[in-house]
Amino acid sequence: MIDPIPAAERSGRMLRAGLPEAEAQSFLLELDAARPGAATSLGADAARLGQACRRGRELLARLPPKSRRKAEEKVAGHAIVHVLADAVWAFFRVYRAAIYDTLTARRTRALRLEDLAAAGAELLPGILPTQTELAQESMRLQADKDGLEIHQGLFFGQLLSDRDIGLHMCMAMLLPTAAACERLAEFQSRGTLDLGTVKLEAKGDAGYLYFHHPRYLNAEDDETLGAQEMACDLILLHPGLRMGVLRGAPVAHAKYAGRRIFSAGINLTRIYQGQQSYLFYLMRDMGLLNKMFRGLARTDAEGGMVLRPEEPEQTLEKPWLAVVDGFAIGGGCQLLLVMDYVIAESGAYFNLPARKEGIIPGCANLRLPRFMGERMAREAIMFDKTFHVDNADARTLVSEVHARERLDEAMQACIANALGSGMVSAGGNRKAIRIQSEPLDTFRAYMATYAYEQAFCHTSEQLVHNLERHWNAKARKL
Repeated sequence: MIDPIPAAERSGRMLRAGLPEAEAQSFLLELDAARPGAATSLGADAARLGQACRRGRELLARLPPKSRRKAEEKVAGHAIVHVLADAVWAFFRVYRAAIYDTLTARRTRALRLEDLAAAGAELLPGILPTQTELAQESMRLQADKDGLEIHQGLFFGQLLSDRDIGLHMCMAMLLPTAAACERLAEFQSRGTLDLGTVKLEAKGDAGYLYFHHPRYLNAEDDETLGAQEMACDLILLHPGLRMGVLRGAPVAHAKYAGRRIFSAGINLTRIYQGQQSYLFYLMRDMGLLNKMFRGLARTDAEGGMVLRPEEPEQTLEKPWLAVVDGFAIGGGCQLLLVMDYVIAESGAYFNLPARKEGIIPGCANLRLPRFMGERMAREAIMFDKTFHVDNADARTLVSEVHARERLDEAMQACIANALGSGMVSAGGNRKAIRIQSEPLDTFRAYMATYAYEQAFCHTSEQLVHNLERHWNAKARKL
């Protein structure tokens, strides 16, 4: 979170690191002048703040790379990043409605998060990072990043904090992707699609989504997310499918060669190497996982997004089954929280090692307590508790446990049982359960906090230290 730095200390922290006094003072004066007292002129205030942000980054560039800074240089870098963040947060608080209405043509356009981020960077140069700037920063190790993506977190945190804007954003992320719409006819015709990091199959009335990232034990990252969301959309859009099945494909790792593995969670190697984007966290939970939990947003006759928060949810949804081979670590465990049924291999386990990584485990903080109670959820999230599916305390998340050789049989029996009743009420029952467990506005409020806090976690020095200590990150290669 933003570290409040008293005005009297700001210049001192920079000067003790050897930064030129005139440039430091000029930066602080520009930053103070850029703070909006009231919403007077978006263009003028954005221009002033953008110039101050550029000046701050010029000062950061005068310091050594972050991982090689001495103590006073680290203090100076931290001060610059956080005084900028404080000013940017205040700016978005004043102008979030004006910015969102500009980007979405007064909310007549439904923009995905990545499109909002790109359009926002064009509207607010210097304040939000451009794709070029992010690509350049991705060439640095995570340990050397000064938090360019923090401003994206502040942007989305403020947008989601506004109920009307946030609900509009949530619904926009529940629309099917253009890529899925383009390939729906092909999927219906062929019955299978190879999406690289995902294998997709329609068999009978069920659609099978297989994670296929074998080198990384089916871990998730920027390279897998687009294919996973597209596959989810295709299963939901396919008129002949009535259920989705989530499972890991066989992996090539020496320890598990030829075995299916569900998911190793987020790709920590990519994070350490500086290759993993901050936007991944938001897009995954507001897109892929929320679509599995809520389904797809409906559109009107003209193809426009239907948003009526005061009415019952109008979503196209289907039940989901997960089959856990081996383990469901981190993000893999988070997936189980949006499933309707979970079958696990005897000997499998799941956990949320967020404490060892230094990040927030997606929506697990919101969802896990209702499965196993807050006390045990705190043990899992904050004290690294691992749950073995053969033990009683894991059964709040797992529906059935079977020996490996019986998993396929159990999976088919579950599908037959679920589809045997005709599935008329499946969507209605899912919606009815969500009324008491997680209304859309509750999810929106959670994501506002998540967007803000995860931005600082993702760019923190502690994250890098944790990966080196618990993951042996220095020795791992992409």
